[in-house]
Amino acid sequence: MDRRQFLESCSAVGLTGLMPGVLYTQVADRRDTAVANGVADITTSDIEAAEQLIGLSFNDEERKMLVEALNEQLEQYQAMREHDLPNGAHPAEVFTPQLSGAEVPSGTAEPSWQWPSASVPESDEDLAFASVAQLSVWLREREVTAQQLTELFLNRLRRLDDTLNCVITYTEERAMEAAAQADAELDAGDWRGPLHGVPYGAKDLFAVEGYPTTWGATPYQEQTIDDTAAVVERLGEAGAVLIAKLSLGALAWGDVWFDGQTNSPWNPNQGSSGSSAGSAAAVAAGAVPFALGTETLGSIVSPSTRNGVTGHRPSFGTVSRHGAMVLSWSMDKAGPMARSAYDCALVYDVLRGADPRDPGMVDAPFPFDAEQPLSDLRIGVYEEAFDGDYQNAEADQAVLDALREQGAELHSMSLPTDYPLGALLNTLNVESASNFDELTRSGNDDTMVRQTTDAWPHVFRSARFVPAVEHLQSSRLRRQLMVDTHEALAEVDVFISPSFQGGTLQITNLTGHPCVCLPNAFHPVEDDDGNEHPEHRSPGSITVLGRLYHDADTLRVAHAIQEATDWHTQRPPVR
Repeated sequence: MDRRQFLESCSAVGLTGLMPGVLYTQVADRRDTAVANGVADITTSDIEAAEQLIGLSFNDEERKMLVEALNEQLEQYQAMREHDLPNGAHPAEVFTPQLSGAEVPSGTAEPSWQWPSASVPESDEDLAFASVAQLSVWLREREVTAQQLTELFLNRLRRLDDTLNCVITYTEERAMEAAAQADAELDAGDWRGPLHGVPYGAKDLFAVEGYPTTWGATPYQEQTIDDTAAVVERLGEAGAVLIAKLSLGALAWGDVWFDGQTNSPWNPNQGSSGSSAGSAAAVAAGAVPFALGTETLGSIVSPSTRNGVTGHRPSFGTVSRHGAMVLSWSMDKAGPMARSAYDCALVYDVLRGADPRDPGMVDAPFPFDAEQPLSDLRIGVYEEAFDGDYQNAEADQAVLDALREQGAELHSMSLPTDYPLGALLNTLNVESASNFDELTRSGNDDTMVRQTTDAWPHVFRSARFVPAVEHLQSSRLRRQLMVDTHEALAEVDVFISPSFQGGTLQITNLTGHPCVCLPNAFHPVEDDDGNEHPEHRSPGSITVLGRLYHDADTLRVAHAIQEATDWHTQRPPVR
């Protein structure tokens, strides 16, 4: 654009009195910078070629008109890139599931807990597999100490990590100080709550001041963050003891991180799945009583399945993500992974609650009551998802039978299935590419271990070609999906679905609905010759999902299933 054209443009939008000469110089300087950075002027030939990327076609005159506008846009991009936007810097828009029509329940009802009664086991092995609820009782009654448990679980992690490869950083010094403080308080009769003195692990995308936060990825291997994640803060206030930062697939995808693959204790020849890989493997192996995970699109459900543990993906906006690595502002959720739904409920009660540092958060009540009869709840069955022949079909039917035997009346229901879910999930690709914009532009994405079409470096690059208009169109369509899903659940309190059938995982991650993933099978594993392995198993799972902000009902039904079955009590061969 020459100076005359620039002045005409300014006049057209009423800028003739705003020192156009200075403005022109600034634009010219940005153009020089863009050229110096290897951004050449766009031509009509470029536009014609690019039309294939957006599924549109323009004529020659339209292309000529576009040349000037698109070159100006390149300059604008360069101007934006001069401003530092760290991972997680929030956009101007705030996502909320309430766009579906869902309302946050009123009331201040608190959970009602029932405490187990058993003697402390003689073996460390049995103690390591005790529930969070049972450990809480023994700690409060001073039959075990926080320091004893902390040493036990640190030793188990160190012994098992050669097989599992699930620890990125031990937080031993911090842990022993916290355990000693917990013991002193408990000895004095000062009980902070059910997690007081209980050790745990955290996925290494949660910042902990004074320790590395690597996000599992080579470019951030030496990264430290001068902050502590809200969930770690809240657990610390509850007296829980962080003993390790656990592995995750690089930038929260898969089970491969900068130091290799995390493995399942049920079959060490198989990866732990991801991205909450280390959290699931450590819980399954009895190396921590519970752990923190996150889910954007299956990162709690998938590793919970692979490792045979219970994972709770809370309603979007009920657990703060402050201090956690951000992939997608509108899809990321943080939640607990443990060996039972009851333990997840204990942890969730500490994690939940609004946080002004995380826009879109809500304060939702949590009236969890394990004694509530199932007959008080309307339980749906997503029938279409159970259709067909899939590996876990028989085990899934066994769960429905267990519910019926407890007096539950099951109602057929469905989810909206006529949406292009793949297109809507471009939301994740675009938002994650924005959060890691500098990684792509710097070329440091080349240092990441996985460089395939199903890994972040490629997805970040391809997301650059999603037009802004199409991104907003998918957002508008997503809201319609949210409304339709809310209406589909109007007649039920919770519903049951196979974990990976019927589009349930994709739909409910887009809409923000809560989910509890439960182990319900341990399938035989065959070797390359077709012979069944004598020890290794491949766990299966089923999911209980609920209405938005009704995590208490969701966890209540999951707990009822586990009260009637023993899948969640099984121990892997590696322990």
